[in-house]
Amino acid sequence: QLQLVESGGGLVQPGGSLRLSCAASGSTLDGYAIGWFRQVPGKEREGLSCISSSGGRTKYTDSVKGRFTISRDNAEDTVYLLMNSLKPEDTAIYYCAATYLSGTCPPFDLYEYDYWGQGTQVTVSS
Repeated sequence: QLQLVESGGGLVQPGGSLRLSCAASGSTLDGYAIGWFRQVPGKEREGLSCISSSGGRTKYTDSVKGRFTISRDNAEDTVYLLMNSLKPEDTAIYYCAATYLSGTCPPFDLYEYDYWGQGTQVTVSS
């Protein structure tokens, strides 16, 4: 059974950077597309970025395009989200999620993803 564990969250000043990690246990990430989502209390979970199983395709939602970069290290079974130029409105709990899909990314729909991590808090504040 695939399990995902996020790490790397924390408190950062506006304009700063963080790198989140999504590590797999119980199974490898081979064949899985990985997505990053975030959620603010009282709001719907928002899809941010996705990387295909090979790493050859990525996509981003408009609000993070040009600031966030997704990557993966299949040898380490880890996916990263590098977040630059952070803004207070980026404050949220960040989740990674996996779906068994080859060659592309699914839509940013929660039901497209089968496995979820427990989340890591990111707070952007001065």
